[in-house]
This record gives sequence, structure tokens and C-alpha cells, in this order.
Amino acid sequence: MASQHYHELVFLSTLLFLSISLSTQSHETLVFPVRKDPTTLNTSPAFTKRTPLVPVRLLVDIGNGFIWVICEDNYVSSSYRPARCNSTQCVLAGPTTCNTCDGTPRPNCNKNTCGLYVQNPISHVILKGDDLIDDVVLFRSIHGNFATVPHFLFSCGANILRDGLASGVDGVAGFGRTKIAIPTQLSSVFNIHPQFALCLSSSPSSNGFIFVGNGGNYKLAPGIDVSSFLMRTPLITNPVSTIAFSFPGEASSEYFIGVSSIKINGKAVKINTTLLDIDDKGVGGTKISTVTPFTTMETSIYKAVTMAFKKEAKAKKMKSVAPVEPFKTCFSSESMKSTRVGPDVPIIDLVLASEDVYWRVFGANSMVEVKEKGVVCLGLVDGGLSPRTSIVIGGHQLENNFLEFDLATSVLRFSSSLLFRQTTCANFYFGSKPLIWEYEV
Repeated sequence: MASQHYHELVFLSTLLFLSISLSTQSHETLVFPVRKDPTTLNTSPAFTKRTPLVPVRLLVDIGNGFIWVICEDNYVSSSYRPARCNSTQCVLAGPTTCNTCDGTPRPNCNKNTCGLYVQNPISHVILKGDDLIDDVVLFRSIHGNFATVPHFLFSCGANILRDGLASGVDGVAGFGRTKIAIPTQLSSVFNIHPQFALCLSSSPSSNGFIFVGNGGNYKLAPGIDVSSFLMRTPLITNPVSTIAFSFPGEASSEYFIGVSSIKINGKAVKINTTLLDIDDKGVGGTKISTVTPFTTMETSIYKAVTMAFKKEAKAKKMKSVAPVEPFKTCFSSESMKSTRVGPDVPIIDLVLASEDVYWRVFGANSMVEVKEKGVVCLGLVDGGLSPRTSIVIGGHQLENNFLEFDLATSVLRFSSSLLFRQTTCANFYFGSKPLIWEYEV
């Protein structure tokens, strides 16, 4: 069933206090199990912080530049420390304000502390000057070891930033291209390669995973080496920040790729290709998002792609039915066959660096089951006439695809659907043990 909510990832930890210590000189890859919420159809993982340690649920936004956590009320931690104005921490975080708050010192109310501009990616509320703080955070390696980071930097958010977040979610976990995003901080602390990999399960009953670190040995049952079939394409930096408020000269922390054309069943779709480039104002291009539920396209691109898809669908004798919001192109599920990569529908290719490098979208990722029984819809949404970004690849299209973001080389390594290889994001192995850990809701 399609959900009107955003795809959400949450860090949610199991409280394990006795563990093998992971050295700060370790080269191990760190991992977060990810689970899709059975009610909202949002995707969810595991995170522990503060002293004493408590579980915290966070929406994961791969393009956000840092972690922010609601801590205006009931944030209790003996290891909490605000960052003072002009300190090393504030310089590392980038442009900040210098805050003064009257009253008893508490999280998000201190004197002479630096603050960040914090944005909720769902409600788009943005606040000026929320305190930059550090606190204890617990992380886990692929081998089951645990390590404590005593001074992990993040921002302390006000209650109003909770608007639009799912129940129980207390902030955002940012994996973006900044010095205080999760991959960069962990790379520095643990001496691991600055990269992360994302593999989201489509099922509420099985884990997907986010990996941070060296990678290179991702194994999937039955005995599949993921690195053996990954394509690669450059990650593009948008020179202009894409958030609602930014400083002059500030680049975007989001991840863009260079889509050069779109094909349906191998046939090029006629579109205005200038929209696929990023102009000098930061408008245009294609980005990857975990907070956008379904891929959005600028209106003229959307119309051209859906028309081409319907033409090819007609040739496959797929029966069109009434649209179901937010989708406009829907079909009877009885008029299409099932395959191991989802419904047998026209294949969509996002052509990248060259004709030989493309992101192939099969039926499992292009089609969405909706509330009307027997109806499936093309999971694309009209993004409007003048969107900031022409194409936003959304969460549904990411499920059971493996994506590795290498921040050091600015390269994205990616697969198409793992279903094509008769496996899923739930089937990772390291050594002889599957990555299966308890998941608390």
C-alpha cells in the first residue's frame, strides 16, 4: 500500500552494555541495522547516546549535514557539553551564530555557545542558532564489537522541529557532505575510509543496513560479492546550498549524480536535457534522497517519461485504470505478469556518465501497490514546473538497491535491484555469520 508519509529511517538501539571494545585505531566497518516501519511503511535502524545510554530514534537524511536531536525538554545526560563560541568545534561545524540564553543553563539554553541553522526536511521549518553540542554516542562494527565516541558533535533542536516527524522520532541523522556529518566524524575517530553504503529493505519484517567505513567486502547470500557487479559514476557537488537558509558560497551537502538521458525499454525519452544540468544558481540536476518517498521529476520530464511508459505498457497489454493520488499512471495488476524483479513492466534506465553506465529500474522499484485492491501505479510524482532539483530519486526507488557513497573520491558505486540476482538487502554476511541483530521498536 502506498504511504503519503516520507520514507523514514530511524536509528534505534538495543541497549547492550557489555561488549568488546573497538579501538579508535580500528579499520572495521561500522553498521546500522535498518528496519521498515510496518505501520507507516517508513524505513527504520539502531543508535545509542548520552550518559547513561538511551535509545534515540532519528529520521535518516543522507543529504543533511549533521545530526540534530530534539533536546529542549527532558534531555538528561551527564556527558553533555555545549560548544563555546569560536572553539575548534564551532570552526569545524562551519558558519555558526554565537548564542546567549538567560536562565538556568540547560541543553539549547547556554551563554556564549555557537549555534547552527537547523532544518526539518519534512516540514521545512528552519531555526536559527540551535546549540552545537557534543555527547557520548555508541556505535557497532560489522563483527559485533561496540565502541563509544565520547565527543560526537551534533545540534540540539527545539520542540517545533518535531512537526512532521513520525511519532517517537526525535530528530535527524545526517550523512551529508560536511565535516560534522556521521561518515566524516566516524572516519576521523576510527581511522576508517570516509564513505558509507546504503541498502534498504522493502519488507517490514527484515533488516536492511547502513555501513560506514572501509567496505570492499560486502557479501550477500548465496555467496554473492556485491563489489563484483557495481557500476560507478561521479558524485557531483552542487556549488549552491539547497537548504532554505544558507551562507554565501556554501555548497550543498546533498548527493547529486549526472543523469544525461532517460530510456524506457531501451528507447530514449525526448526531454529538455538542459534541466539535467545544475546551473550557476544551483538549480537543476539529479539528487538522491531518503526523505522523499517516491522519485519526483520536473513537470515536462515527468510528462515525457509517463507518456513513454504508457506507450510501452500498452504494447505489453497492461490495462490502465483510474489514477490513485499521488500517482497519475495506474494499471490493473491482473494485466501484468510477475517476475523475480517485480511486475513485468517497461524498464526505466537513468543513463549516467555514458551509454554503458545506467541505473536500471525494474518493476519492483518503478511500481507501487496502492490501497485499491488489484491496482499498481507508476511510482513517479510530478515535481512541478520550477523545482529546485529537476529529478529527486526517492526512497521507494532505492529499496533493495546497493549504493556506496565514497566521499574521498566523490564516486557513487551502485547496483540495480538485487532481486535480479535472487537476493535482497536483508541477506548480508560477514565471515560466516549473517548480519541479524535484534531490533526494538
